[in-house]
Order: sequence, then structure tokens, then C-alpha cells
Amino acid sequence: MAREIEFLNPPELMKPVGFSHAAQTRGGRTLFLAGQVAKDRDGRVVGKGDLVAQFRQVCDNLKTLVAAAGGRLTDVVKLTIYVLDAGEFKRQGKPIGVVYREYFGKHYPAMTLVGVRDLYDASEGCMIEIDGFACLAE
Repeated sequence: MAREIEFLNPPELMKPVGFSHAAQTRGGRTLFLAGQVAKDRDGRVVGKGDLVAQFRQVCDNLKTLVAAAGGRLTDVVKLTIYVLDAGEFKRQGKPIGVVYREYFGKHYPAMTLVGVRDLYDASEGCMIEIDGFACLAE
């Protein structure tokens, strides 16, 4: 069976903007993406104090993970975004959206944004962490 991804946005729910309500997959391989923070390959935090720069680094890290497994970011079916300041994430929505489209285009998987009190790497300056799932071709 070939890999299939179908995003579900039933009319009985509010119209999603920038995300899908659900993703259904058939076939393929599942790739579990551990939480990625804004650290480069040398373990240095990129964009301290700059949520948009950190979002870009996290997207780059996600792209690297998916590519290492033979996929593309359009194979991602679920993302959970954890931020120290959800209000700041919303205020930076437009520039974050520009970065998002650079990496994902018009691909909108099921997504959740969670404001959290702390992140494991917050003491080093990380403001955001993203994990998720991808469905890759066999």
C-alpha cells in the first residue's frame, strides 16, 4: 500500500487557519520527531531573545530530521509547539508565518500551541520547542 495522508477539517468544526484539525494516514512509515529547540549542530542556541529566529532554527532542525529519514516537511502530519510566552508567539504571528511558509509552504498539519512555564533548555535561552510525527513513504 502506498503512503497516503489526508487532512480532515469537517464543516461541523470552525474553519482552521494555519493548521488542520486532524490527519489520517494509510501505509508508509511513522517518524516520531523529538522536541527540537533552537540549537545549531554545535549545541549553541540560535537567536537568543528572538522568537522568530528561534522558530527558524527549529524548523531547520525538523527539516534535517525528516530529510535524514528520506522525507520532506510535507510528510509531517502533527506538530506540537511549546512556547514560554504564547502571547509573544501570537504577537509574532506574521513573521513566524513567513518563516513557516519558507519551510512548509501551504502544508498545514494538525498543530497544537501550548504555553508552558518552562522548557528543559530555557535556562540556556531557548524560548520554543516543537515535536511531532511524519508519515514517510515505504
